[in-house]
Amino acid sequence: MFQQITKGIKISVKTVYNGIIYRGYVQHYAFSYFVTIKNNSKDTVQLLERFWVINDSLNETEYVEGEGVVGQTPVIKPNEEYNYRSNCFLISSVGSMSGSYKMINLKNNKEFLVEIPTFQLTTTPTLN
Repeated sequence: MFQQITKGIKISVKTVYNGIIYRGYVQHYAFSYFVTIKNNSKDTVQLLERFWVINDSLNETEYVEGEGVVGQTPVIKPNEEYNYRSNCFLISSVGSMSGSYKMINLKNNKEFLVEIPTFQLTTTPTLN
């Protein structure tokens, strides 16, 4: 599991390799990633946007950004957490993802970025 804490917001990510799929005639390696966002701060926050950097060892780096996650912009109260699952498809069997969430503190209406730790996407475990 990969973890990072930014301004009291703890991001934890777990990955799972799901096997090979075909999109058209192109083979892809399918991965799921499970994200837990835990609010360890004293204030209620809301996730507004996401920004992902997806590195595929056989493809160009892909950038994904947009509103919320999986169609939601969750409000997370102190000591609560929000969990979601999403997917990534790579051309190679090895890659990584990293990024950030734009959040807002609902007490003072200040926006801030929360770092998402870099995590590996691999069909077999690798050693650092």
